[in-house]
Amino acid sequence: MNVRVRGRTRHFRTVSFDVRTNAVCLIDQRLLPHRFRQVRPATVAATAAAIRDMTVRGAGAIGATAAYGLAQGARAFRGSDLRRFEAHVDAAFARLRDARPTAVDPVNAMLAVREAMASGNTVPERQRLAVEAATRFAEENVADCRAIGEHGADLIRHGATVLTHCNAGWLAFVDIGSATAPLYAAQARGCRFTVLCDETRPRCQGASLTAWELAQEGIDHRVIADNAAGWLMQQGKIDLVIVGADRVLARTGEVANKIGTYTKAVLARRHGIPFYVAIPESTLDFHLASGRDIPIEERGEEEVLGAWGARSGGHRAYVRIANPSSRALNPGFDVTPPDLITGIITPRGILRPNDLRTLPRCR
Repeated sequence: MNVRVRGRTRHFRTVSFDVRTNAVCLIDQRLLPHRFRQVRPATVAATAAAIRDMTVRGAGAIGATAAYGLAQGARAFRGSDLRRFEAHVDAAFARLRDARPTAVDPVNAMLAVREAMASGNTVPERQRLAVEAATRFAEENVADCRAIGEHGADLIRHGATVLTHCNAGWLAFVDIGSATAPLYAAQARGCRFTVLCDETRPRCQGASLTAWELAQEGIDHRVIADNAAGWLMQQGKIDLVIVGADRVLARTGEVANKIGTYTKAVLARRHGIPFYVAIPESTLDFHLASGRDIPIEERGEEEVLGAWGARSGGHRAYVRIANPSSRALNPGFDVTPPDLITGIITPRGILRPNDLRTLPRCR
């Protein structure tokens, strides 16, 4: 997407790879919206840390980061012994996989890289194939998001008010985004509408990231408190909900997404408001048979007990807001059952949750 930085508008992708330096190139999302900066983790350990500490976040973005990170690890190997090389890649795979366990995109992305590498007969061949496969995943991620936009744009009528939760925009993917893709496609068609961005406590990705994206693209929007959505629905001021996902079970249609998604789905059903989930195919989990089996990340207490912001001059600062002696629970995700979901917006079209089980890899 296009970003205005230091008075100039330039196109950026959230994730890319520098072959010359063997570095993954990322936008540091922790600093947004107050400061735009790119970082270049140069080792697998640093790339995994960038995923874990949410320098980069969002299903597709961490999928591409993991894919490039695996290629980065493969290219860091010195020697010609294939057995030692594979053990080295195994260790890199595990490190990147464990950085954030709820999202399935990193695993799907790295499995695609490993499958491509397997056709190489030498270490240099497998290293080259790893970069090619990671780049292919990134390009497919962009193409999937573009297709999601085309399929989902018709859902947005002129004058509508659309609710989002968390950030499933281009910052959460390589480009374009999933939940934002229909918004951008509708805007390109001349449709005018308003977006309500849930602040999405505790890390406030809606207030900081989605709102920043929409402002960059000139889309009318308002930030709302998470708890305001029910009242606004009751007043008839929300027409449509579109969210992203970190893992969708193809066998059951259950959706794991940022904590609070389930609450919005319940409220939408209560008020007769369509509730859609937008995902690329890399977010589909074809193996787990129950949402109870999805690993739900438990994040640090400090996220709930305080908040990050920017002081004058743009310097990032943490402020404690909770009672000093109190502790917190901080599940990062929840699971929404399929009966609360109107449809899944995919690159193949809009599917009912139960239709996902008919996809080829489920058979």
